[in-house]
Amino acid sequence: MPSVDELCVPGHPHETRKRSIFPRDPRRKGPRVDPQAYIDRPNQRLPMTEPLLDLLVVGAGPAGISVAVEARAAGIAASKILLFEKGEAHSWSIRKFYPEKKLVTANFKGLAAQCRGVLCIPDLSKGETLSYLDRAIRDHELAVRYREAVTAIAKQADGTFLVRTEKGTHRTRVCVIAIGILGKPNRPDYKIPPKVRARTHFDVTSERLEGERVLVVGGGDSASEYVQYLVQCGNEVTLSYRRSEFRRMTSLNRESLFALEERGQARILRASDIEGIELDEGRPHVRFTGASPPSETFDHIVFALGGATPAAFLQSVGIDFEGGDPRVTDGYETSIPGLYLIGDLAPETGSIILAFNSSRDAMVDICASHLECELPDRAE
Repeated sequence: MPSVDELCVPGHPHETRKRSIFPRDPRRKGPRVDPQAYIDRPNQRLPMTEPLLDLLVVGAGPAGISVAVEARAAGIAASKILLFEKGEAHSWSIRKFYPEKKLVTANFKGLAAQCRGVLCIPDLSKGETLSYLDRAIRDHELAVRYREAVTAIAKQADGTFLVRTEKGTHRTRVCVIAIGILGKPNRPDYKIPPKVRARTHFDVTSERLEGERVLVVGGGDSASEYVQYLVQCGNEVTLSYRRSEFRRMTSLNRESLFALEERGQARILRASDIEGIELDEGRPHVRFTGASPPSETFDHIVFALGGATPAAFLQSVGIDFEGGDPRVTDGYETSIPGLYLIGDLAPETGSIILAFNSSRDAMVDICASHLECELPDRAE
């Protein structure tokens, strides 16, 4: 973990007579679009532009990249693998939500995570991790389509999947969903007045804050790291957490946060909850319960409340849930044969090594159940 002093571095809807194979998005108006119809009319929008793939990956973060690397190690040709990423570059959540020089930790909450797959790293900085993943994409000749979101996935009678994106429709034997939860950060239950929304944030990279009074809301590792970063950038920082103890943080982040408090560089409002936010001359005025003073005005608020599983998308695909979580096997296969969930959406994730390992386990299952491939033993 770097010291605090190192942290601050500067479609046309087309009516069709066929019944749609894709669930209708309730947010969209107009007639259904049947991508199968465009296979018969290749001059229309959403053409079937690719031959049958062996593996299509939704999301090009650490888990998505690593499952494609595992597929290459298992002997699957690069031309049979395709990744889609809605962001401008791979690992978009790391780029957007991690402060510069933040460590991307190999372990999980202080517990060692043993590498089982092709990809393996020690604790690295944000930049070092992105460079490592750059090399993985290049060295394994992976094809990644950036700025292209997947909008629907449908299982076909022949066992393949049709996957629709904003630009086309593709057919694949196996589909792996490896989208992160941070791309959809949790939002507070209380209303944020429209006139102060420009002063509320869900990351510390989109807008650089310096010399401001900033309230950070949350109690996990991101909250601590945001506080450390904002302090180093010359801000007056207050952290509000609804619990009295910070059990969700690693010991390192907890100790770093408490050190800032002891030195008077950050203020912590323990067991404080936010009742609401009001407008105070263009700035957010926050009403607390369990805090003194009971209300206070800040220049900016940064929320570090974690991410939400994109349940609506997964349910639209037809994946079964148990409670609030998608149901997967030990090999990360969902209730739909041939469709896998890895990374943030899989159980017990939290570190990049566990993301890599979930990719390895999924690929072992894929080779055993769906594709003619075999993974070699990992070279130590």
